[in-house]
Amino acid sequence: MILGKAQKIVRKLFTLSKRCPKQPRISLPRERPIGFWLGTAQSLLYCNEHGVLGMFSEETKSCTCPVEQPTCQGAIPCVVGTSPNSCSQCATDNATRCGACHHGNVLHLGSCRPSIGASLDHYLNFDLDMPDAEVKFLLQRLDSRIEVHAIYISNDVRLGSWFNPAWRKRMLLTLKSNKNKSNLIHMLMGISFQICSTKNSTLEPVPVIYVNPFGGSHSESWFMPVNQPEFSDWERTRLDSIPNAQCYNWTLSLGNKWKSFFETVHIYLRSRIVTDDPTVNETLFYEPLDLDDQTSNMGYMKINTLKVFGYSMHFDPEGIKDVILQLDYPYTQGTQDAAFLMLLEMRDRINRLSPPAPQPLDLFSCLLRHRLKLSAGEVARIKDSLQIFNSKLPNAFPEPDLAQLCS
Repeated sequence: MILGKAQKIVRKLFTLSKRCPKQPRISLPRERPIGFWLGTAQSLLYCNEHGVLGMFSEETKSCTCPVEQPTCQGAIPCVVGTSPNSCSQCATDNATRCGACHHGNVLHLGSCRPSIGASLDHYLNFDLDMPDAEVKFLLQRLDSRIEVHAIYISNDVRLGSWFNPAWRKRMLLTLKSNKNKSNLIHMLMGISFQICSTKNSTLEPVPVIYVNPFGGSHSESWFMPVNQPEFSDWERTRLDSIPNAQCYNWTLSLGNKWKSFFETVHIYLRSRIVTDDPTVNETLFYEPLDLDDQTSNMGYMKINTLKVFGYSMHFDPEGIKDVILQLDYPYTQGTQDAAFLMLLEMRDRINRLSPPAPQPLDLFSCLLRHRLKLSAGEVARIKDSLQIFNSKLPNAFPEPDLAQLCS
């Protein structure tokens, strides 16, 4: 508007100057940046009390007043925007204070501040980490301080008794936490078993491991990719103190890199013929082995011990259920946001311990399903609510694509 007015005056002066013996010197006002006009407008709005104009500062949200009238500042409204500390709207009774905040923030004394969820330590404790070298040393010694005492179940193998290895054998170690240890969840860091075979036997054991993180059926277990690239492999130690048998300690150390939650460990024991033939590339399983082959001495096997190692952590299922309840029935908006933030942190920290797989597993849903005993519909609703809340947070990361392990 000002520029258009100046150009109109210039045109009129130029027309009149044709009759003048000396041409006038015309200076147009220089172009001002948008920030200048914004500051001028804000100064007129907020720094114009008592008829004295001050200068408004966008950075400090305050006025600089002339020396002769230091009280030129009027009411400066709250900042409405999309930044984390901005208000979503100002208060109706006092425009200088926030009336509502964005997701993830809580209204406190008229301003918005990040809502910080309660510490997870009250509900789930993650704070135990041991160096890999220490874990490996304790596993080699089969130290009882890191042994998690589990219940051994098998219809195929009795510990300490010889058995025919011709058929696949199934064993499991389970904790029955919902019945016996409802206030604990457990971290798996290693497996060890001592197995013997009769002398001159041509068979060697081939264990296959599946891990169930929080309970449920066997189909809700993940396969442990032993001997795969970048994953741990069995370490075998020969024991010479047992006569008339070939005995080994088999130890698998997961360490901090591959540790994960466990409730039940399923062990399938197969056998294969020991061969030094370099042309044999594949493992040949015989179930049962060929009894007519006189060149193969099948022999017998015996498992003396089978143990899991790791540690147990504090777990409060009823407390977590109370937090989930606040998603639908909050005391205030602040408590609802705090509950969302705490569950988001819990979900991310649990899923971060997903086992090695082409696609990470959704372990958090397994925890809700089997340790909190929620229905499949409730679990799906909680997952959707967390995804919606997370998408509204400022600078939110995209949700990872997780594979479903538990139904």
